[in-house]
Amino acid sequence: MGKRWTPRRLVALRRIRVMACVVAVVLASCVTFAFTQRKAVALTVNGHTTQVTSYATTVMGLLREQGIQVRTHDVVTSRSGALTDGDDVTVQSAYQTTISIDGQEVPFWTVATSAEQLLGFFEQNHVEANRITVDIRNIYNQLTGGMVINEDGPVTVIADGKTSVAPNGKLPAASILDSKSIVLNKDDRVTVSKDGDETILRVQRVTYGEETITEAIPYTTRYVVDDSLEPGQTQVQVEGVDGARTITYRVTYVDGKAQERTQTGESVTKTALDEVIAVGPEKQEEPEDTPSAEASGEPSTDTGAEPTEEPSEEATQPEQDDQAAEPTAEPTTAAPEPTGTATPTPTPTQTQQPTQQPTQTPTQTPTQTAKPTPTPTQTQQPSPTPTQQPVTKPDAATGSRLYHPTPAAAQAYAAGAAAQYGWTGQNWTDLVKLWNRESGWSWSAENPWSGAYGIPQSLPGDKMAAFGANWRDDAAVQIDWGLSYIAGRYGTPSKAWAHSEQVGWY
Repeated sequence: MGKRWTPRRLVALRRIRVMACVVAVVLASCVTFAFTQRKAVALTVNGHTTQVTSYATTVMGLLREQGIQVRTHDVVTSRSGALTDGDDVTVQSAYQTTISIDGQEVPFWTVATSAEQLLGFFEQNHVEANRITVDIRNIYNQLTGGMVINEDGPVTVIADGKTSVAPNGKLPAASILDSKSIVLNKDDRVTVSKDGDETILRVQRVTYGEETITEAIPYTTRYVVDDSLEPGQTQVQVEGVDGARTITYRVTYVDGKAQERTQTGESVTKTALDEVIAVGPEKQEEPEDTPSAEASGEPSTDTGAEPTEEPSEEATQPEQDDQAAEPTAEPTTAAPEPTGTATPTPTPTQTQQPTQQPTQTPTQTPTQTAKPTPTPTQTQQPSPTPTQQPVTKPDAATGSRLYHPTPAAAQAYAAGAAAQYGWTGQNWTDLVKLWNRESGWSWSAENPWSGAYGIPQSLPGDKMAAFGANWRDDAAVQIDWGLSYIAGRYGTPSKAWAHSEQVGWY
């Protein structure tokens, strides 16, 4: 059968129709993609809002498109973790100030525009105001010094025992103090706190002084054996006398009250004199008629020789050499039993002497086990050193901001940090429940099966290193990372808690 004939014109038309269909499908797909993936977003950066469009699928992708650089501790929020059409994305640049939580100083990254607002973050999540103060180390610093104290009202100024009111709280601390003619010294402390609705700017004067303390050095007691004393009898030969040391401290006074002490020097001003106590030798038991090697610890002898003489038997000469080399060793060569001679019943003096080694020092009784220590030169351990220690602030690990806190202190820190994301009310309640379940708010919590670590249970734990190298010990690093993780993945703690309730993890 011959091939079917198709005109060229028909083939060309078919090809054109196929290509047109493909082009139409591609155009339709592009138009559909454009309409479905194109997002209109309200982007707010440090209070300035613009309307932008983007095809990015994530918030961070949008920020990269817009050329906005986000630092580690900057606060980025959106309605959800993923970028959606009509979303509101907010970026707030953070700077570091210092706060005190229950008296513990903690560097704190904040987006607050005033000290009043920063304190308000903690109050929003029900942290008592008197637990938190804002410490302004150098009020002329561009960041903390430029912070407005109170945008909404006056400020109470307390310095040098005087209280006054600055009506314009919108000024930074430096300007307010200048208006009150308050001159700061180099190390003076400036803090902002709240008392009810009152905002207080407090100046604490810092001065330094020296303090000298004299401590006793207890004498040491030594015991020596004195053969002239009766067994168990003691006699004080030298009375002990305590010594003395002088310790100097540098004391930090805050408003006239000593707050910290640092040791700067130590010297011995009087040497302790040892107490020497003589002790009589222990009474020896009467030996049986025929002392055996097992009873005396030495082979029997048949010479009745004086204790200071060397035994005359040639057979025992190797033993004497061994004994001279190592006085306390047991003889390694058994001496032959003396034959043909009768051993007279030894006198008490004779029965004690065979156990004495040839090289024994005159003041030591070899077999005595008396208490106190038989060795004359041995000294009793000295008494513990005085327990008084310099009073210093807790030494937090280098590089940590919130080192090994209690769960309550960790929650207080998180309350202020979460409020900066706008997470108050139910969101804060759900965050507390979430991290109660994950770690009990313990900085050292570690899952033995997965290895997840810390308060937010980061998996692996070293993910948190982006927020601080000391992530194992620093709860501030853990909390900052955990809040950022929740914001980026779920949008809010309530959504993270709902996910955890559904699948058991977040």
